[in-house]
Amino acid sequence: MEHHDLNNNTPTTAPFQISQGQGHHHHPKFNNKSRRVRHKSVQFDDNIFLHGDNSRLIYVNDPRRTNEKYEFTGNEIRTSKYTVLTFLPKNIFTQFHRLAYLYFLAICALNQLPPLAVFGRTVSLFPLLFVLCVTAIKDAYEDWRRHRSDRNENNREAHVLQPCGQFRLKRWKNIEAGEVVKIFADEMIPADMVLLGTSNQSGIAYIQTMNLDGESNLKTRYARQETASAVSQEACAVSGVIRCEQPNRNIYEFTANMEFNGKKFPFNQSYIVLRGCILKNTDWVVGVVVYAGQETKAMLNSAASLLKRSKLESYMNRETLWLSVFLFVMCSVVALSMGLWLVRHQLQLDTLPY
Repeated sequence: MEHHDLNNNTPTTAPFQISQGQGHHHHPKFNNKSRRVRHKSVQFDDNIFLHGDNSRLIYVNDPRRTNEKYEFTGNEIRTSKYTVLTFLPKNIFTQFHRLAYLYFLAICALNQLPPLAVFGRTVSLFPLLFVLCVTAIKDAYEDWRRHRSDRNENNREAHVLQPCGQFRLKRWKNIEAGEVVKIFADEMIPADMVLLGTSNQSGIAYIQTMNLDGESNLKTRYARQETASAVSQEACAVSGVIRCEQPNRNIYEFTANMEFNGKKFPFNQSYIVLRGCILKNTDWVVGVVVYAGQETKAMLNSAASLLKRSKLESYMNRETLWLSVFLFVMCSVVALSMGLWLVRHQLQLDTLPY
């Protein structure tokens, strides 16, 4: 359980602990992996700023200065595997990871040689080409659905603070690190953001992290009182510099410092809301984007998966390999025996009945 001081509403416990009560479900995609891979984070205090390659600077409400210096990635995401140009070579390469395809390709290639041809050269290609085409069509349809899902996700809209001081709608894919974003109740978080203020005077917000870790219980997040006092429903007067750690996939840890109005104060995981979370029981929150797009913790945890194989397919690959080895050994023995026999009987070849 998190405890906070009623005066400043700052958590007294450093790490945010996920409740393990009954009835909570854990998503296997993120929960186990994130707990298994524990990235060592640099600890901050009120008077220490991290320098060098271990940190990045985020200029609050100054995305141009932030991105000109560091060239961060945009907020556009991509989960599809192929493009129009890469589909054919990548798909064929993936399909030929099945040893059965390589086996039949070798048979077709040998059948194109006149001395070894057993049946029609063109006919021998039809079965393999049919299987390759059907699989390619299936993969193309699945990847088209991924492209459509990515397009819908990237074209969502969120309220972003403009130079004029007002919040205007902006597509997710155009949001940059350093921009100040306002999220309303039941809306999804478009990027990893450090909270600057909430509709609650105590700086408290509640989020649902089911899309990240599969847990249905709400999590508490906080905004520092130093910044919350400068945030209202209509405007945000916060400007400063946040120095945070480099992007990593650990959804349970975050360390950063902020310099604001001549003061320095730390942030931990209780002050950050991650992409994919949903704001609950809170009218609105305002935060600054620190990680966007492929650098968000959600996307780092959804890296391209390895080629999945069923037990039957693995068994077939193994049996095909042994069959190929057996055929190679048998053909080698027969060819060698035939060669030796011809050497011994080369003078009698003209008189043999066959």
